[in-house]
Amino acid sequence: MRKIIPLLLLLIGLSAFAQQNNETENDSVTGLKKTISEFSEKKGHPFTTGYLPIGFFDLDLKSLFKYNVHEGLRLGVGGVTNEKLFENYKLGGYIAYGFKDETFKFGLGGSALLNKEKKAWVSLYYSDDIKEIGTYDFLTDARFYSLFEPRLLNITQFYKYTQWQANIQSELSPKILTELRVQHSDVSNFENYYFIKDGKGYQEYQLAEAILSFRIKLRTDSIVNDDGKKVATDVLPKVSTQITKGFKGIADSDFNYAKFGLKFDYEIERKNLSNTSFLLQGVLATGDLPLTHLFHAFPNQPTKERLFNRFSVAGVQSFETMYFGEFYSDKLAMLQMKHTFRRFKLAKNWKPELVVLSRHAIGDMSDPDRHFGIPFETMDHFYNEAGFELNKIVLGFGLSFAYRYGYYNLPSFEDNVSFKFTFNLKI
Repeated sequence: MRKIIPLLLLLIGLSAFAQQNNETENDSVTGLKKTISEFSEKKGHPFTTGYLPIGFFDLDLKSLFKYNVHEGLRLGVGGVTNEKLFENYKLGGYIAYGFKDETFKFGLGGSALLNKEKKAWVSLYYSDDIKEIGTYDFLTDARFYSLFEPRLLNITQFYKYTQWQANIQSELSPKILTELRVQHSDVSNFENYYFIKDGKGYQEYQLAEAILSFRIKLRTDSIVNDDGKKVATDVLPKVSTQITKGFKGIADSDFNYAKFGLKFDYEIERKNLSNTSFLLQGVLATGDLPLTHLFHAFPNQPTKERLFNRFSVAGVQSFETMYFGEFYSDKLAMLQMKHTFRRFKLAKNWKPELVVLSRHAIGDMSDPDRHFGIPFETMDHFYNEAGFELNKIVLGFGLSFAYRYGYYNLPSFEDNVSFKFTFNLKI
C-alpha cells in the first residue's frame, strides 16, 4: 500500500487538471495507441500523446517516472526531435536510473523518412534495459501511452537485455500498417533460471531475430451519437499478425525458433454512448526458445496472501485474478469481452461508469522440463474470470472486482478474488 500512496497523490492532481480541460469529453480507456505518422501529423495534448513539445524536442512523458519491484523508483528522461530541427530525420533516446537495483538503463537511435506518401521510416536503435519475462508485443500496435502503467507496479520477474535493432515501418494504405525488424539481443537472467538444450543449461544467451508485422483496419464507419457528435467506429475487426524467426549462428546466436501471433480487436460503439469490445489473441512458439521469450496471459494479481495486501491498480487488458509467474505457455489463446454502459448521472458533475468483464484463456507447454529454476503451471485447461468495474467515481478513480472460477478455482474464496482501484483519464 505504501508504494501506491505517492501515485495516488500525483494522479489526483493530474486528474483534476484533466477534468478542468475536458469536462464534457466522452472517456474511453486510460491510454491511446499512436503510430509514428499519427503523432507527426496531429500533435495533441501531452497527456493524450505522451509527448510534451519543447522547441525542437518532444519530451517523452512515459520515460519520466515508473515504479516496479525490481527497480523500485525509476526516474528518467527521454524523447525525440521533431520537424523544427529536421523534417525528414529524427533522433531520440532515453536514460533512466533505478534506485533499488542502482543501475542505469538507456536507449539511443535515429530514423529517416524514406517515402512521405507511404509514411515510410527506417530506424536504427540500441537499448540496454530490462523486460518482463513472457511478454509478447505486436510491433504495429505501436506506442501505448497511459499516465502510468498499472501492471508494472506488481511485476516480479524480469530479465536484462542489450539489443541492436533496425526496422522499416510504413503505412501501405490508410488501413494497413506494416513493420519489418531485424535485431540481435544479449540476454541474462536475474532469476535462477536455466534453459536446457542438448544437456547444457543456458542462463545467458544471444538471439538473432527477424520480425514481420502487419496491422489491418478492415473497415471504418461513423455514427452520430445522442450528443450530436460524429464518432468514428470500427464495424469490422482490426487484425494484427506477426511472424518472428530466430536464427542460430548469426552473430553467435544460440537458438533456432519461430513465433506466430494473431489478434482480432473488435469494438462496437453505439449512439447511446455504450460500447462492447472483443479481443481475441493467439500466439504460438516452435523450436528452442527460453521462458523469457515465451508467453503469459498478462497476469495482474500480486503474489501476496491477504486480499487487502493485493489491493493495487487494475490493468486495461490483464487477467486480474491470475498471479504473476503462475502460468507460462508456448501456445496460448485468450478471449476478453467488455461491455461499457452509458455513464449514469448521480449529480451534475458526478457520472460514474459501469463496465462488465469476462476473460478466458487456455495454453500449453510442449516440454516444460527444459525450463529449470522457475516453477510455473501450463494452463492446459480453460482459465476463467468475470468481474465488473465502477469507473470515474471521483477524479477519474474507480473500483474493480473480479472472481476466478472454473478449473483453476482455488480452495480459498479470498485467493480467487481481485479487488483493486481503476484510473481513467482523458484530456
